[in-house]
Amino acid sequence: MNTNLKPSPVRAAPPRRAAGFTLVELMVVVAIVGILAAVAIPSYINSVVRSSRSAAQTELLELAAAQERIFLNSGAYTSSVTNAYTGLSAGGLGVTSGKSKDGRYTLSLTLTGTAFYTLTASPVAGTQQAGDGNITLTSAGARSWNGKSW
Repeated sequence: MNTNLKPSPVRAAPPRRAAGFTLVELMVVVAIVGILAAVAIPSYINSVVRSSRSAAQTELLELAAAQERIFLNSGAYTSSVTNAYTGLSAGGLGVTSGKSKDGRYTLSLTLTGTAFYTLTASPVAGTQQAGDGNITLTSAGARSWNGKSW
């Protein structure tokens, strides 16, 4: 047996990095998510408001069509949004709640004589629509939202 051989030195294992994230990495991710949320949330809310306004405009057009059917049947417009629809001026437009389908607008009707009307959708207080302004549609076909034509 050869005794001249020296045992090889034992090498120390390289230090192992602990699994997981450092506090700095975590804070960078939180900051990025915060910035994205600050941009995305107002944009989303604005999109929801525009979508609800568009839906209310469509509902006003549907109510105007119902008013014209009533006028053809009885020679006068109805004065009620909330009474049941009968097809006659003695009835109503059949919106029993008095609100738009999504509940963000209150619907109203104003008659001027028997031959002219104005349908109005007013934002409900406490909803995202609250500062959006009134939407109107007249029997002459004039449409407005915040003083501008739609």
